[in-house]
Amino acid sequence: MPRHRFQLNISAEAYLHYYRGVARAVIVQAEDGRTIQLPADSFRPFVTAEGIAGRFELTLDGNNKLVELRRL
Repeated sequence: MPRHRFQLNISAEAYLHYYRGVARAVIVQAEDGRTIQLPADSFRPFVTAEGIAGRFELTLDGNNKLVELRRL
């Protein structure tokens, strides 16, 4: 299964746009240079009072569907 790692830093204020549904996708650049679009609600488990920050690993299935998203 393909795995992609990326760094993400979204302030709490900026994440409100995703939370309210104004923005539905988060676009990140993986460490290998690929651009990946993920549903914003995939990051809800990682939201803190400061927003979302950290290095993440995305696992996809053979159809490029999200299998797992975890903070490293």
